[in-house]
Amino acid sequence: MLRLLLYFLRLFITRRTLLYLHNFFTSILKPITNLIAKIMPNQSDDHNSDPPPPPFDPSKPSIPISYPINSLEDLDSASYFTSFHYPFNKSTVPLHPPNSALPPRPRLLVCHDMQGGYVDDKWIQGGHNSGAYSIWHWYLIDVFVYFSHNLVTLPPPCWTNTAHRHGVKVLGTFITEWDEGAAICKKLLSTKESAHKYAERLAELAVALGFDGWLLNLEVKVDIGQIPNLKEFVSHLTQTIHSSLPGSLVIWYDSVTIDGELSWQNQLNEKNKPFFDISDGIFINYTWKEDYPKLSARVAGDRKFDVYMGIDVFGRGTFGGGQWTTNVALDVIKKDDVSSAVFAPGWVYETKQPPDFQTAQNRWWALVEKSWGIVQNYPKVLPFYSNFDQVGRGNHISIDGAQVLSTQWNNISSQSFQPFLEYVDDPTSNTIDVRVDCSEVSFSGGGNLTFKGTLEANAYVSTRLFLGELFMGGLPVRFTYSVKSEGNSQLGLSLEFSSEMEGKKKLLLASQETNQFSSKFDETIVLHQPTKSDTAPGWVILESSISMNGYTLTEIRAICYRKQPENSEHKSEARSKTTQDPAEYFAVLGHISISTSIQNTEFPPSTSWIVKGKDVEWGGSQGSKTLSLKISWKLKDGWSSRFPRYNIYVEKLIKQAVRPQGRKLETRALAPPNARNGKTEVSGEYLGESQVEAFYVSDFIIPSAISSLKYIIQPCDSGGASQVLDDAPFFQFNVEGQ
Repeated sequence: MLRLLLYFLRLFITRRTLLYLHNFFTSILKPITNLIAKIMPNQSDDHNSDPPPPPFDPSKPSIPISYPINSLEDLDSASYFTSFHYPFNKSTVPLHPPNSALPPRPRLLVCHDMQGGYVDDKWIQGGHNSGAYSIWHWYLIDVFVYFSHNLVTLPPPCWTNTAHRHGVKVLGTFITEWDEGAAICKKLLSTKESAHKYAERLAELAVALGFDGWLLNLEVKVDIGQIPNLKEFVSHLTQTIHSSLPGSLVIWYDSVTIDGELSWQNQLNEKNKPFFDISDGIFINYTWKEDYPKLSARVAGDRKFDVYMGIDVFGRGTFGGGQWTTNVALDVIKKDDVSSAVFAPGWVYETKQPPDFQTAQNRWWALVEKSWGIVQNYPKVLPFYSNFDQVGRGNHISIDGAQVLSTQWNNISSQSFQPFLEYVDDPTSNTIDVRVDCSEVSFSGGGNLTFKGTLEANAYVSTRLFLGELFMGGLPVRFTYSVKSEGNSQLGLSLEFSSEMEGKKKLLLASQETNQFSSKFDETIVLHQPTKSDTAPGWVILESSISMNGYTLTEIRAICYRKQPENSEHKSEARSKTTQDPAEYFAVLGHISISTSIQNTEFPPSTSWIVKGKDVEWGGSQGSKTLSLKISWKLKDGWSSRFPRYNIYVEKLIKQAVRPQGRKLETRALAPPNARNGKTEVSGEYLGESQVEAFYVSDFIIPSAISSLKYIIQPCDSGGASQVLDDAPFFQFNVEGQ
């Protein structure tokens, strides 16, 4: 009851007021709730009610989840590293460029704080809520903080994976609050040695799990005699994590002052600067006044970009009001040349802003882009691949055009490189509506880019997809994309290159020769003869190699146009018609892949892998078995796998029906084909994907006629290719006799 009341209070009052009111509400409500508990009947005596779930035991096998650390004892004991869930919680996507410092310019930090944290995102192997919260405007962000009100908030790997993919650093949160937090601080800061010890534990966690540092948020009063040890804690954490993880960050929150008082300064000044001096930056509380960013910049000197002025999107006392006027604060901060810390952008999701989450999210982030500008660019390195999975969620999953799942799902780790789509406040002003669509059948993953509307005969519509910094070397670069269209709707790609010596050059990639754009592009490249996939009806794969040595690819745009008549008679008829003759336009862009010819992946055969099953647990009732187990795999040569993702399938084998070595599986339309390495269909069931070399199968139902289960692990490379299933590693589990 108290927790619920405090949650609603956060919508209307500031953090400081909430702190002062906490003890009052606790003293009033706690006796009342105790009295209610005494006079109400004991619900556990009701035989119709379900028993309470057992307490969470991280040492026991279960569906992998992310979870925080809630005590200094657990932090000190390093029990997290012996948890069943620890190997699943490692991020596998490295930050690019590695060990890089933040750029010397105003930066945008985004602090998560969404519904208390660990909601749908805690399910490491994915969940079943297709409406789960996510962020997809990564090109506007420099640093992402995963925040909750637990002592040690460890970012779920899905956030680190997708943020790193887009060049964004990720921080966890160490926070102390209320009376419990004061007691924790007293113990943590009891000696210089204890301060160093807990700092080292935090650094170890960041390094082991693959995220980039910590936000330190001590919102309790600290004994003045322990301030030297508090400085030791901050300084030692900063130095330790820098030495073991170059490019990492420790950011101090504007709360405790150098004299131990809990007093938010809302600016950088002499009371909090000593902590700023021994860390990588300060997150300023959000109730600042208009001249505070300028004053803070003066105090910071040549470190002014390390000052992050806070903005609470919920608008609780924040400058500018937050919410749909968040840009008011951003404009002031940008003008005064310091950085910004946007707190709780999940406001759009939590308050159900109309008309729907996707539209409201795009509209809100468009305000950020207009005020702050784009801070990330990609593609930067090869291979580059995007299937336009916007939020890692949807109502189906496809692999190379073949649908393998037809139920709701979510998994932020699956989010691919995001297009830089420009938000249009009035969609009716455009003839073509462009959006990431989870309802249309996808080519890969659960989403795609859909272009829908009307288009005049000789007109075209250009849509920004990516803004890149990709230097083109001496080798030819291969561009591949998949398209599904209706009628005479055509979809090409515009590529813009720049060179200091040669200037700019624009190329059009199109499926056929066309002269209608001759004045708009320097060259039109007709792609290789379209090929259609037997397992992906309706999809056309287009491909071409381009040599642009010395140029840098700076922009990729989609070009929507209509196919022109091929013979002269039809051309004459077309000319006689007015150009003001709009027709329906519909096309879907399934994926884009960019690579060099030397980047073709050679997948190791199944004999190169060691695959094991352990932690087997049987369940179910008479006549129906369920199986839970952990499957793990690694290459025999001992090298860590270079594959960022694995698709997991299971084939149910009937008694005496185990296939001989080398014979192909019986086929049906559930095949994840590989466009480069052949196509294989399998009569198996898609279970999910994994970013680590392990997968947990939970309560899998086994029909009585099944004698064994064959779990197939399909490696996928960073360019979107996947191994032929017949050659993929597998683990065969005998059901009979169990």
